[in-house]
Amino acid sequence: MKIMVVDDDPDMLAVTGFALQQAGYLVVKANSFGSALGTFREERPDAAILDINLPGGSGFELCAALRRESDLPILMLTVRGDEADLVRALDLGADDYLTKPFSPRTLVARTRALLRRARAEDARPSTAGELELVLETLTLRIAGREVKLTPLEARLLHLLIANAGQPVATDRILVHLWGHRGGGDRQLLKQLVHRFRQKIGDDPEQPRWLETVPNVGYRVRA
Repeated sequence: MKIMVVDDDPDMLAVTGFALQQAGYLVVKANSFGSALGTFREERPDAAILDINLPGGSGFELCAALRRESDLPILMLTVRGDEADLVRALDLGADDYLTKPFSPRTLVARTRALLRRARAEDARPSTAGELELVLETLTLRIAGREVKLTPLEARLLHLLIANAGQPVATDRILVHLWGHRGGGDRQLLKQLVHRFRQKIGDDPEQPRWLETVPNVGYRVRA
């Protein structure tokens, strides 16, 4: 499997690349927005790891550019863990994030989880009531219209539709989406659900499709 790592810090680029190579991955590197786009188009990696601060354009802009061309898994690296960064990353289609500093072992584990989930998804349409999810095209057909989803939104909805009518526990969702559990990831899940509801026009106070089950998790109505 080939991983593209993008960071303007040569030391971080070397450490990250070495950790992934030691784990058995082929690593291609870039240190700017422009070089990353060129590397992506030439190498066609299986996943991308992007720092937010890059010359020539931010990691957010690079994430959006990559997402326009591919649904490859994207992991964002940031020295900041604030909510605004998380929301923006989700809106642009990122699949996961890591806050610096992090251990090489954690980076490798997150990368493996991203790749494993990307291979495991069933591309067949799945339905629940008015919802029809087509994973292959990342499209949700809902109440006579089509909504384009990010890969992360699609994975969340795929799990909920597979358990339509039943609450899915927060911990189970976290493991399904990111392969791990933690306080920061719970906040990320809340943001993901919030942005998804906005996208489909679902009122959390009077939900038509996606319900919050207090102290449990979330449920898609059957």
